[in-house]
Amino acid sequence: MNKKGLFATKPIADYHAEAAGKHLVRALGIPALIAFGIGGIIGTGIFVLTGLAAAQHAGPAIVISFVIAGIGCMFAGLCYSEFAAMVPVAGSAYAYSYATLGEIVAWFVGWNLVLEYMMACSTVAVGWSRYFVAFLDVFHVHLPEALTSAPFAAAETSFEIHGTGAVLNLPAVLIVAAAAALCYKGIKESAVVNTIIVMIKVSIVVAVIIFGAVYVNPANWVPFIPKNTGTFGQFGWSGIWQASAIIFFAYIGFDGVSTVAQEAKDPARGMPIGMLGSLGICTVLYILMSSVMTGLVPFHDLNDAAPVVAALQPHPQLAWLKFWVIVGALAGLTSVIITMIIPQARIWLTMSRDGLMPKSLGAIHPRFHTPYWPRPLPACCRSASSASWSPLEP
Repeated sequence: MNKKGLFATKPIADYHAEAAGKHLVRALGIPALIAFGIGGIIGTGIFVLTGLAAAQHAGPAIVISFVIAGIGCMFAGLCYSEFAAMVPVAGSAYAYSYATLGEIVAWFVGWNLVLEYMMACSTVAVGWSRYFVAFLDVFHVHLPEALTSAPFAAAETSFEIHGTGAVLNLPAVLIVAAAAALCYKGIKESAVVNTIIVMIKVSIVVAVIIFGAVYVNPANWVPFIPKNTGTFGQFGWSGIWQASAIIFFAYIGFDGVSTVAQEAKDPARGMPIGMLGSLGICTVLYILMSSVMTGLVPFHDLNDAAPVVAALQPHPQLAWLKFWVIVGALAGLTSVIITMIIPQARIWLTMSRDGLMPKSLGAIHPRFHTPYWPRPLPACCRSASSASWSPLEP
């Protein structure tokens, strides 16, 4: 350690020594890293935020908002990729903070990352549940509301919490459990499943863009920048900036690529390409998708929880796409959940090794080579080899 106390820093050489260990498997090539980034980015943003930001803030100029947000993310991605190449460990921003700013800042950043991934995963799981219920409705399968809603809810106009009468949101619980089991099984299996899901949802997004472009009415793009209503953030250039701040959330996920740096085959080359490549691809898709959506219907009609479906609604020729939009949303949200759970476990792993979390969270499964919480064997079942096994040894 350099310095002392709360501002002690961890030498980069120590991180390189950890990265050289055989605790995690280096199994991710550049295509898998790009797919990991796309999996974390394309989800709620393209299926929800695009329409809401256009309807409430920017109008057709949502395209400019995506360009602004994309440029901001590009600079952040350049910083992340530079750090990830120099410090190729699983700690992401936590590790970078520890190496440069000290222990107290790293502790703060680490717990913020833990909360970020936990809340994002939970929120996306609830959205997945809603789309899953809509998917089952297509086949006339209806789940009881008691099993598809949270048992408690907050009042819309106050901080009061009231009971809903529901037991639990079963689909949300099951998808998180399934994703966690997949991530526990191995990084290779997780990467393969994520890549397949990404291919499905990107194909559906591209289909909406191609087939929807045929029915675009250029008149819906006029005026391209709606006149400001007199309130900051409601159309005009202030609305464009307001929308870019909102849809920046749509890009959250690319930073998760840095948490698998220790599992990349060539982090020095793969990290920059994985982050910036996924950002570039997603920015292009966001721009094209928002252009088509605002061209299919007047932008005010996109003020809907499912704006892509709302954009297709007035066009009977595109009715067949609605089902695939639901499939794409399910696929998109599934990959987001996977790419939120994987970084969460890696942050715990790195923080525990540094003594900022319980040491038990720094264990690596001897077979799957993924982070896990070891359960001690009963005394009668322990062998000499298991008794001497260390959680940080493969």
